[in-house]
Amino acid sequence: MTQHPKNTGMRIFTIIWFGQMISAIGSQLTSFALGVWVYQQTGSVTQFALISLFTTLPMILISPLAGMLVDQFPRRWIMLFSDLGAGISTAVIAILLSTGDLAIWHIYMGAAISSCFAAFQWPAYTAATTLLVPPQDLARANGMLQIGEAAGRLVAPILGGVLLLFLDIDGIIYIDFASFIFAFSILLFMPFPKQYIDRHRAQITPWFKEASYGLVYLIKRKGLFALLLFFAVNNFLVGIVQMLVTPLVLSFASATELGTIMTIGGVGMLASSVIVSVVKTPQYLILSIFSFMLLGGICITCAGFYQLVPVLALIAFLFFFGLPIINSSTHIIFQKKVPSSVQGRVFATVGAIANASQPFAYTVAGPLADKVFEPLMTPNGLLAGSIGTIIGVGQGRGIGLMFIVMGILTVLTAMIAYQYKPLRLVEKQLPDAVNYHSVVN
Repeated sequence: MTQHPKNTGMRIFTIIWFGQMISAIGSQLTSFALGVWVYQQTGSVTQFALISLFTTLPMILISPLAGMLVDQFPRRWIMLFSDLGAGISTAVIAILLSTGDLAIWHIYMGAAISSCFAAFQWPAYTAATTLLVPPQDLARANGMLQIGEAAGRLVAPILGGVLLLFLDIDGIIYIDFASFIFAFSILLFMPFPKQYIDRHRAQITPWFKEASYGLVYLIKRKGLFALLLFFAVNNFLVGIVQMLVTPLVLSFASATELGTIMTIGGVGMLASSVIVSVVKTPQYLILSIFSFMLLGGICITCAGFYQLVPVLALIAFLFFFGLPIINSSTHIIFQKKVPSSVQGRVFATVGAIANASQPFAYTVAGPLADKVFEPLMTPNGLLAGSIGTIIGVGQGRGIGLMFIVMGILTVLTAMIAYQYKPLRLVEKQLPDAVNYHSVVN
């Protein structure tokens, strides 16, 4: 296997990353515009929230199969396949919208199809990063991935709102399609790393064993499996918070102030992503994960107490500042500990299990707020005379109490997880895998 010069892989990764980031921003623009369209057409929060469900659930269900295929076929072609599928889905939505035939169920179907293709794209992209980028540059590469996510979070709502003033929604979707062509072209023509594929093993192993291989691999490595479960629990708690941020803030502030808070959160995420990409990797990444998970729990708890926009903006900045550090540290641990030849299956399993709790969170958040917590915090509610004297009563205070509960549970989860030795010492006890880096012309 021919070793590539030190910086070649990083240069290729940077070009691919730029194309993928532009495509991701385009996709988020479409997501924003279609969300606005659905809400304007229906006036239903439930139908609006169903977009999130159709965006996440198919990806979770199809991930085991996707991971198996990612390890059996060149990852460049898997990424091209997933980008092409998502691009065609977007083009169909644009055509239906321009002809006046677009219905709500088309949006859900398009989100589900795109979600299926995303199940292939994420493990292929993450595993290809390990092949392209030398180990000493993994922190920088993962920081860049977080920059791409932060840029989308920061740019898409602002740019989408501005574009809707000058373009119809189908115009925004065509911009998304152009961004897909850009990213697709880069993937098609850039040299890509060679990938070891164990064809013999793939031929004699039943498909269901191939699909479950990632789960079996992780269960045998207690530290990695514990890290995965830790994230699944945290994603459930944060998923509930994510669904309730808008009604919490709008209970005492305007939509413009909500946008300001979220924008400042995006600035925090972008600032942290830049820092991750340029600062030397700490010796023990697991300590960074625990520390910033604790900070996130404290931020969520504090958000439930205050009804002041400047305070919530600061909390949003701190919370989102920690996310890229947590995500990039976790990616690096898995990339270093899992051999490249099985990363497709393992990363697909990681994505499926870590995100499986989110649809459940989206499902229970609304009923918990409307049927349980909000009634408790009305002026005549059961908790009005106790907790209500501290955080206030009335509209939104039940959601505030939910934030406090979810924040405390997040802190407790981090503290309990830290006590589990295989997780706390995962970087010491589990040896690094040997991953090779090579480039084809």
